[in-house]
Amino acid sequence: MMQQLIERYKRLRTKRYLSRTCQYSYAFVGMGQHSLNNLYPVLHYLGVPLKYICVTSKQKARLIERRFPHVVATTSMDDILRDDTIKGVFVSASPEAHFYIASRILQSGKSLFVEKPPCQTLKQLDALIDLQRLHGSPVAMAGLQKQHAPAVQILRQRLNKEHLINYDFHYLTGAYPEGDVFLDLYIHPLALVCCLFGKPEILACPRIAPSSYLIMLRHPHVVGTLELSTACTWSDAEESIKVCTTRGTYHLSQMEELICLAHPSAFMGLPIEKVRSRNKTIEYLFGRNNFIPTLPNNQIYSQGYFSELQDFVDAVEGRRDCVDSSLQSLRDVYGLLDSLKTSEHCRY
Repeated sequence: MMQQLIERYKRLRTKRYLSRTCQYSYAFVGMGQHSLNNLYPVLHYLGVPLKYICVTSKQKARLIERRFPHVVATTSMDDILRDDTIKGVFVSASPEAHFYIASRILQSGKSLFVEKPPCQTLKQLDALIDLQRLHGSPVAMAGLQKQHAPAVQILRQRLNKEHLINYDFHYLTGAYPEGDVFLDLYIHPLALVCCLFGKPEILACPRIAPSSYLIMLRHPHVVGTLELSTACTWSDAEESIKVCTTRGTYHLSQMEELICLAHPSAFMGLPIEKVRSRNKTIEYLFGRNNFIPTLPNNQIYSQGYFSELQDFVDAVEGRRDCVDSSLQSLRDVYGLLDSLKTSEHCRY
């Protein structure tokens, strides 16, 4: 009897995966290392029918058609924009090119998924929002995958029900000479605190070293600090956030583990732990099991890449109404970025 139930569960699980299909065709602009490592594998798993891949090099286009014979490789975006069967376009090119590419796609009325950063300034972001509204593109979202990470979603739900006290965010990497640290790197923690805590106001932003900052922000219901630095190391990079509430302290580390450490009780303001020792109460809310090789235990899933692409495709296919990381939702993030990059407080 038990064996029959197990086999039936496995059949239903396989059937559910195979029955999830797409009715529209899609295109992809760009084929760099990030796309190959993190985006294309998810699209393949989801069964997203890519009709076109657009690149700048004719030599790369020929290699793509040999490697992916079912895809039309092209060096012209016009091939994609003129094809009415294409309903959604994924973009992962150079950050400087994203605004121009995204503008053309939105002008065509197609849905857009563009890797971060979608543009360089708040003014450009507003221009993209206006284009989406003017030409009726159904979906337009940016690839800020950390907002889609399962641990972040759990933390967000818990914080919505609690009284916040403060937060402390550390985002520490190695040197980054190849691009804009704010748009390429720091956009992730800044977008995440806007997502979790709401519109920010800069209280202080001392620059403590080249490309290293201590930022204090005030949100509607909490004040927090961020340490953003490229003066550390890539081999042991740190991304962690600690959020203190009246109930306890949440610790999120590397998007891989989320715990809540309950606060000890007090009697008439007297902390009981000073009088009587106690065992710590730790609630494990999320953790990746590295032993079992299933989808939820894959790093692409725990980091949010899977969920962000699935959300976009589901929105284009009409299986959901809205998406996180929409262009409109990034106005606070870009307002903060513009302020930080021009602030007198950010000078060393």
